[in-house]
Amino acid sequence: MSSPPSPLYGPPPAGSAPIGPRPAAPPNLRLRYWRMLLFFARAFASFYLFDVVFDRRGLRFFRPEPVARWRRHARRYRSLAVTWGGVWIKLGQYLSTRVDILPMVVVRELRGLQDEVPEAPFDEIRRAIEREFRRPLEQVFTTFMESPIGAASFAQVHEAQLPGGRPVVVKVLRPGIEEIVEVDLRAFARALSWLRLWPAVSRRMDLDWFEQEFAFTTRRELDLRAEADHVRRFAANFATDPGIHIPEIFAEFSTRRALTEENVAYIKITDVGRLRAAGIDPREVASRLYRCYMEQIFVHNFVHADPHPGNVFVRPLEETSSLALELAARATEFAASAVSGGPVKRSGGVPFQILFVDFGMVAEIPPRLRAALRKFLIGLGSRDAAQVIQSLRDAGSLLPGADLAQLEEALDAVFDRFWGVDLGRLNKMVWNDAAAIWKEFGQLLQETPIQVQVDLMFVGRAFELLSGITAELDEDFNPWTEAVPFAQVLAAEATSDVKLQVVEGVRQLRQLAKLPAELSRVVGLAQRGRLTVRTSMAPDVKRQMARLENQTSRLGNHVLAGSLVIAGSILYAQEPRLGLGLMGAGALLVVKTRLAGR
Repeated sequence: MSSPPSPLYGPPPAGSAPIGPRPAAPPNLRLRYWRMLLFFARAFASFYLFDVVFDRRGLRFFRPEPVARWRRHARRYRSLAVTWGGVWIKLGQYLSTRVDILPMVVVRELRGLQDEVPEAPFDEIRRAIEREFRRPLEQVFTTFMESPIGAASFAQVHEAQLPGGRPVVVKVLRPGIEEIVEVDLRAFARALSWLRLWPAVSRRMDLDWFEQEFAFTTRRELDLRAEADHVRRFAANFATDPGIHIPEIFAEFSTRRALTEENVAYIKITDVGRLRAAGIDPREVASRLYRCYMEQIFVHNFVHADPHPGNVFVRPLEETSSLALELAARATEFAASAVSGGPVKRSGGVPFQILFVDFGMVAEIPPRLRAALRKFLIGLGSRDAAQVIQSLRDAGSLLPGADLAQLEEALDAVFDRFWGVDLGRLNKMVWNDAAAIWKEFGQLLQETPIQVQVDLMFVGRAFELLSGITAELDEDFNPWTEAVPFAQVLAAEATSDVKLQVVEGVRQLRQLAKLPAELSRVVGLAQRGRLTVRTSMAPDVKRQMARLENQTSRLGNHVLAGSLVIAGSILYAQEPRLGLGLMGAGALLVVKTRLAGR
């Protein structure tokens, strides 16, 4: 080919015509819709029957073991997600972060759900590309590999070569995926309408907001021009950090349904054997990756939300290259100054860069949550449970009525148990101690009015994946020590921020100015006899009252049962049938009381 094709990022060239018909959507969309609704209907019905109806005194004995039942639902969902792809996988990945509303067995089962499905036939991919570029495939790319290097639920990626020989990768939307996503989102919205009837979920989560946010995020992944904008934004954020590399976008070879970018498939970040063979210290990779995410969250407020091992690579730089050594030294100094304000000792390994791909799933932290998130990290770095709890309240995650003192005590206990533990042991301890933690604090968490912000769900998913990667790279990796210097820098910035102090001072002055009027209003109500005081019991008092009520009820049942048995034994000589009936009723009441107390 003598010359590259004309720019295609945006409207196609005038006078051009599409080659071939647009790929049709799969014919089984109606079946897909009802299959998704059927799954959720069965899951909700199972929950209502066994966790609501049978969760009553005298009926718990007949309830199946809940862990095995929820595990079956989670495994069935995972199997369907891998088979059907589309929104099923995205929703499963999201649900794997909802430890506040889902049983841990479900969360654990869904955490391994990867965004990989069987590849689409190459003929369909060829027709999709030719329709987008309005010319034969051979006139767009010099070479184009038929077998994809990655197949996800929304798109798949092929290696190719541009005119001139530049190796690239091309991400292409799967044919008919837009229609599939719309059907899935309709089914998802219907399932959410059922979930709104469950107060335990609706009071902890803004389901209307979640539906809108999830639908917006999902549809945004279908526009690869938006992903290209994400890549450019990340590249600008890390332009001064030579230790992080973001792939170059080739806009003239990209459209809404096809994205062409630099091929950066080097060493997979979790391939510890190849890293060591290349002379790269995996511990240094873990540390740099962790610092990179701390910067994304707390400095740029823009996060790559899907850092699974297939989306992060490591590129070794030649030791003989003076430029490589300079870049590695600058990367280390930059990361050190950004976190601790001073240089750190290098490990002496081969210098390297961390490279990211697939920017379809990103999370932008809104301004209303940034201050609370920074306060959270500062409190975490200083083991200040009160500040952590206050940050959750500022973020709107703790609703009015939460027992802050009890939560602080619980968080202090968690700090005492897990603080300073390296990541390899921490992950094992959390899973091993999950039952004990839930037994100790589960009732408090259930009674605490919590509403986790939808904005932070994908950030939580990113950190969960990050935890797995760093643990594979370095079992002794300590997230606490890595976070403390960053928290210290943020604390120093917050202290020196005069503008924030002035704003806080003005807010407090306004509150003080309102105080006389408020006091006058309260006194006036008291004088007119209209002053009322509303009180509510703290969660620990409620638990004690519930236990007392349960014990009183059991004692009453035992007294009644004993009375029936005694009366039956007295009447047995004269009225055997009546006596046996009373004694039998007393025995049944004892059995029922004991079963209810289990």
